[in-house]
Amino acid sequence: MKRKIWDDSSLLCQRGFTLIELLVVMIIISMLAALVGPRVFKKLGKAKMQAAEGQIHLFEMALDTYRLDTGHYPERLEDLVNRPGGSDFWDGPYLKKGIPKDPWGNDYHYAKSGEEYVLQSYGADGQPGGEGENADIPKGDDMQTRTVVSPGEY
Repeated sequence: MKRKIWDDSSLLCQRGFTLIELLVVMIIISMLAALVGPRVFKKLGKAKMQAAEGQIHLFEMALDTYRLDTGHYPERLEDLVNRPGGSDFWDGPYLKKGIPKDPWGNDYHYAKSGEEYVLQSYGADGQPGGEGENADIPKGDDMQTRTVVSPGEY
């Protein structure tokens, strides 16, 4: 007696999706992505700006600690990680993981003039100025200029 391994009726029970059904699902997914995508990317840009502000705050703490140890701000950000020549009171590194890039992969911009400094990120485009994600962080009036005040000047 011969047994059938399968019968022809079982093939009819296994049914796949038609091309029309697949196209309808793909259109629905595309419409959802078109509606939700821009909102997600807007929040991503805002999150990167907030991350840059947080990193600048950490830089400020490292810069202030450096100044407390040496009596002046560093000439360049690399001095927070590597001992500059002729610095007897350097007690670093002040940044344990090195100098980070901004959230867009660009270098932070640091300039020192006397006992003041400016520290900022140029935003997504890496160029001074701009608006939105391309704006400098901190920008304009929020610019991080620090002036050291002598104890007798309060």
